[in-house]
Amino acid sequence: MPEVDTRRFTVGVFQDVAGAEKGVEALKRHGLLAESLTILGKGSPELAAMIERASGAPPEKLEIHGLGSALARGPLVEALQGHDDGLGQLGIGGTMSRVGFQPHDGRIYGTLVARGGVLVAIHSEPRAADALAVLFSYGGGNAAIGAWSGRV
Repeated sequence: MPEVDTRRFTVGVFQDVAGAEKGVEALKRHGLLAESLTILGKGSPELAAMIERASGAPPEKLEIHGLGSALARGPLVEALQGHDDGLGQLGIGGTMSRVGFQPHDGRIYGTLVARGGVLVAIHSEPRAADALAVLFSYGGGNAAIGAWSGRV
């Protein structure tokens, strides 16, 4: 499996599956590739179906510390898992620093997902600003670019 560049993600959290699906479709319409997208949330039949529609593949089932049973698909999952089952041991809040976010950002993302939000991430530095604008426009809360190498 290819190594994932862990410093090039744009992330936002949608309030629910329906909002996340609208945001993901908007990202695709703006030319961001399905394989660059990550979708992560609490396990539910609705989220499973949405992930499969968005990615063309079934979601991965995960146990995430502080969240419990979750479903996800995309390159952010590999980066957060690392070689030590990071999500299972540290949760979202404890692993977001692996992809360039501050610890308080990770805690916010973890809390929002635990409340039923759906995290959507885009692994695409050249289009990070575009992805951020789309996430904000479609309701992706707390959207941010993690350790983007183009930032000053």
